[in-house]
Amino acid sequence: MKYSVYDKKCSYKYFFDTETGFYMRTGILDENGRDTGVDPFMASFPHLIDVGIMGHCIHGESGLCRAAGVQCYQSGYSVKKPDMTVEDFESIAKQCRHITNQVALGGRGDPNQHKDFERILQISREYDLVPNYTTSGFGMTDKQVQLTKEYCGAVAVSWYRSEYTESAIRRFIDAGCRTNIHYVLSKNTIAEAVERLSGKGFIDGINAVIFLMHKPVGQGERENMLTLDGPLLKDFCELVNSSKQPFKIGFDSCSVPMIVNDCPNIAKITLDTCEGGRYSCYISSEMVMSPCSFDRDEKYGVSLRGKTIQEAWDSPQFEAFRKSLRYSCPDCSDREYCMGGCPLEPDIALCRSVHKQQLYAE
Repeated sequence: MKYSVYDKKCSYKYFFDTETGFYMRTGILDENGRDTGVDPFMASFPHLIDVGIMGHCIHGESGLCRAAGVQCYQSGYSVKKPDMTVEDFESIAKQCRHITNQVALGGRGDPNQHKDFERILQISREYDLVPNYTTSGFGMTDKQVQLTKEYCGAVAVSWYRSEYTESAIRRFIDAGCRTNIHYVLSKNTIAEAVERLSGKGFIDGINAVIFLMHKPVGQGERENMLTLDGPLLKDFCELVNSSKQPFKIGFDSCSVPMIVNDCPNIAKITLDTCEGGRYSCYISSEMVMSPCSFDRDEKYGVSLRGKTIQEAWDSPQFEAFRKSLRYSCPDCSDREYCMGGCPLEPDIALCRSVHKQQLYAE
């Protein structure tokens, strides 16, 4: 299904194809309906919602994550909450039909292990939402692979450096799923990233490797964050800037300051900075909506018990989150590309600009 929407409040149009996943939005339109070329700061309703259907992680006590060197930002090792109910998920889907384009299923654990995983995928499609999800691959069944092929736009497998991770990737590829790898970049993992981009590679047939910046959130250690003076950061950026791979390379929006500063061959126009509270949001299994899933303390959270998604989106909490993105680093020529970096953890912004240094000083 293809559809287009005119966002009257924010004066732009966007287009989405539920079959191919194609998404495009115009710049702000003038009074004559012409594209001004100026990107709209935000949407009047989220286009992508990260839905934390998992309230707990079945692998938490097994030590699988820790064995893989993963420092879970959702604190899946220790936090145990009920998984999201089908009724709650459907209440989200009903509010999103033909406004939101995609739902990214997540939470504290592998979404494919939710007892109602199949029904959640079905509900997504019933309301014309394209579901995607990320998994460790542990305990993956043939049925789950088949459901992924039938309902999902894409699937990502977290790079856990294990037999079950590689097995899941190969099974998804063999089934014809668009398969990505999610690779967390940290002091502990950047050497391997350099080695793989230098020639070792990953697994044949993947669509892309998406590099995610390690954040000191949940059980993520601050000491494991990348720093500008890190010995391998330059090598990594040079490889991204110049090497050709048989797969696509992508980054989360938290990495944009690094790309802007250290990867000059990447066209800045292709970058999307933080969309939290602007085009996307997170809803936990407890039905608390936040601008970003990394808001683990729910400083900007709004309970959807008694409130709609629209009311949460328009709330003072969300506007407070947007304030940093609206006004940070006003004198920087690259401001439009990174908007000052992460409002939650500004230290992760690998920015060499004097404007950012001045912002920290303040």
